[in-house]
Amino acid sequence: MSVPSNPVRCAWAGSDSLMRDYHDTEWGVPLHDDRALFEFLCLEGAQAGLSWRTVLTKRDNYRKAFHDFEIARVATMTDRELEKRLLDPGIIRNRLKVSSTRGNAIAALDVIDEFGSLDAYLWSFVEGKPLVNRWREPSEVPASTALSDRMSKALKKRGFRFVGSTICYSLLQATGMINDHLVDCFRHPGSRSRQP
Repeated sequence: MSVPSNPVRCAWAGSDSLMRDYHDTEWGVPLHDDRALFEFLCLEGAQAGLSWRTVLTKRDNYRKAFHDFEIARVATMTDRELEKRLLDPGIIRNRLKVSSTRGNAIAALDVIDEFGSLDAYLWSFVEGKPLVNRWREPSEVPASTALSDRMSKALKKRGFRFVGSTICYSLLQATGMINDHLVDCFRHPGSRSRQP
């Protein structure tokens, strides 16, 4: 998608180029690639208690540290490899978050065995079709919903960690399962400033 001149954006995108580019090119775009969905699941969990900008600045380092989020490879990481990651200043060095990446890869492989793909399982929560909201003000956008509560409970039951309801809602937004761009944002499907 091309960016119109002087576009209206969601307020959180601000003037920071990293956040603005993420908003313009990724946030809310329907994502169906298992590796990329797993990456977002892990990064959203790493964000817990921090800002998304902090995670974005470390994203490339995460990709290097966790084998570009190739699920099968991450699932086989050894304790020694995970310990080594805790010495890497390029990622968030929280022991529980680092170890959850491997645990979540193992849980994701189980989901893939059962449903054929992580994509099929995660998108089943929205029946395979993005939910488009029509928020006018940032204050209207929720931090969690009954849907994210349900997803969180289901993921936890399957052994995923760092998947609380707020994290799940962020995952739904980031991967386009929910479109929470404000109605006047050029990225909202009904925006008049939207360009093909």
